[in-house]
Amino acid sequence: MRELILLRHAHAQPAAAGQADLDRPLSPEGLAEAEAAGRWLRERTLIPDCVLCSPARRARETLEAVLGTIGYVDQRLEPAIYEATPGALAGLADAHAEIGRLMIVGHNPGLEQLVALMHSGQSGDYRGMPPAGVAVLQFPPGQALEPGIARLAAFWWP
Repeated sequence: MRELILLRHAHAQPAAAGQADLDRPLSPEGLAEAEAAGRWLRERTLIPDCVLCSPARRARETLEAVLGTIGYVDQRLEPAIYEATPGALAGLADAHAEIGRLMIVGHNPGLEQLVALMHSGQSGDYRGMPPAGVAVLQFPPGQALEPGIARLAAFWWP
């Protein structure tokens, strides 16, 4: 069974005057949320084989806090995740089909729409994915990612 773990970045600080959105750091609340997400993943032995992470500072800091709890895993910054559509995220995950358990750390609305698209076949049918929320999707082995093909195995938020 192939798994895709989607992790939305935790709460971030508002942008300071002149600060780029990409450079917004986690808030203290966000750091605690990210650490809680790491504990939840560790307790369920949902350790990814590889992580693709948005280059946004808040996503990178979320991943660092999670890795501080679960330990080191192969990780890559993937610029395409920032502001990605659900279709772009599905294509990115499909391009890494050889990875048994892939994690993507990114942003809404793309992540929550991807969960809905893969699970129900409708990207507009989403309920929301809170900051530091985790969705675990399971896919039949050997099949391309297509709408409605996944089983939502777990959903958690702090």
